[in-house]
Amino acid sequence: MATTSRVNLSDKIREALEDEIVSGKLYAGCRLDEQELMERFNVSRTPAREALQQLATAGLVDIVPRHGAVVATLSLTEYVAMLEMLTELEGLAARLSARRMPAALRKDLEASIRACEEAAAQDDPVAYERANRWFHETVYDGSLNEVLARQLRLMRLRMRHPQRSLFDRPNRVRNSMVEHRAIVQAILNGDEDGADRAMSMHISSGGNVYVDAVAKGASKKHPAPTAQF
Repeated sequence: MATTSRVNLSDKIREALEDEIVSGKLYAGCRLDEQELMERFNVSRTPAREALQQLATAGLVDIVPRHGAVVATLSLTEYVAMLEMLTELEGLAARLSARRMPAALRKDLEASIRACEEAAAQDDPVAYERANRWFHETVYDGSLNEVLARQLRLMRLRMRHPQRSLFDRPNRVRNSMVEHRAIVQAILNGDEDGADRAMSMHISSGGNVYVDAVAKGASKKHPAPTAQF
């Protein structure tokens, strides 16, 4: 019973820290102190340490000898390598969704694209980012492949650099909407090849915007934008 309780505590801490990494409250390079986590969550050292180890296993945290844990940073080389993998896996998720997506999730997919359209019409990049996340999460769930969906969510977490969003880049929201509509149409029509192709092009397009943004001035003075597409 004690072991189960400890695991639940470590999971609670891990989930809270994941949310803060996604929101940008915890930024790349930010130090995570065990003692502070113990005090914050009112737990012993063991669940705090286990939560950090779980985050390290997921690639979200680096354990640095004699310095403790810090929020992980992806180099541009690592990012590009992961983008190549993400492009293939997102395409596969769209392909499987075109084949398998249940009726309830099809309704969610249509609702997510409407949310994207509303955010785009209001020129609200923050709302668009939320709707965009809903859209992609629905495609993951629609694949009915839990292993694939879990891997995609983990990669998205690792590739997320919480400074500035890509959706404040000129024309990115407009282009993203065009790409989303093509993906939705293919999925709802059961067009597996079309869904795979449209999603792969969408991820590659967003990734190229990110790489271009980094190349044009991402530095300590001008941080890299959040990798969102």
